[in-house]
Amino acid sequence: MKKLLCVILAALLSFCACALAEDIMSYQDFVSAEIDDEITIETYVQAHQGWWEDNGTGKVTLYCQSEDGAYFLYNALATQEEAEKLVPGTKIKVTGYKAEWSGEIELVDATFEIEDGNYIAEPLDVTDQLGTDALIESQNRKVAFKGMTVEPIGDGAAFLYGWDGSGDEGSDLYFNVSVNGATYNFTVESYLCGPGTEVYEAVKNLKVGDVIDLEGFLYWYEGPNPHITTLTAA
Repeated sequence: MKKLLCVILAALLSFCACALAEDIMSYQDFVSAEIDDEITIETYVQAHQGWWEDNGTGKVTLYCQSEDGAYFLYNALATQEEAEKLVPGTKIKVTGYKAEWSGEIELVDATFEIEDGNYIAEPLDVTDQLGTDALIESQNRKVAFKGMTVEPIGDGAAFLYGWDGSGDEGSDLYFNVSVNGATYNFTVESYLCGPGTEVYEAVKNLKVGDVIDLEGFLYWYEGPNPHITTLTAA
């Protein structure tokens, strides 16, 4: 009898483990899910915007990636102490809802648990995909752009504070770069890389005609709107 009970218990534990595993969605499962569907994934933090408090509730926006795809977690629920633990590479289990905003596919109203594991994604060079339909397949991934030429923006400057130039120090930075005869608009998101960070200060020192290499996250807003995190001379 005791042996039989042990066998039954082992079978139940195995069944529970399988059931839990089935709850975890792959990136393709996420892509196939409908807007507003509940989503549960395991992924790895690559970066996060600054923690903030909204009516007593702590929130943090996360850039996450796994081996098979990337996710943008908008205003995930987190205490300040939890947010401080979300260093790049941290593995988390996330439950939230699939949403879309101006072309950006994201997870909202998300909660998370920190798990064992670590993964840092290497930037994927998508320079040749700029201007093609294939680029959206890399949405939210850590990406790289090589040999980009700085083009004038607004009144001919190399960058603007805010999308229309109405901002000031501490605002998002917008700048134009070109490759293969086409020009694109990129952003340094101040909540992610604000004043004093290397990339923020590097953009402020750009000159029209500079040739640069860039890395960042392929955010989407009415088309590609990369959030740039690294800038170096080409």
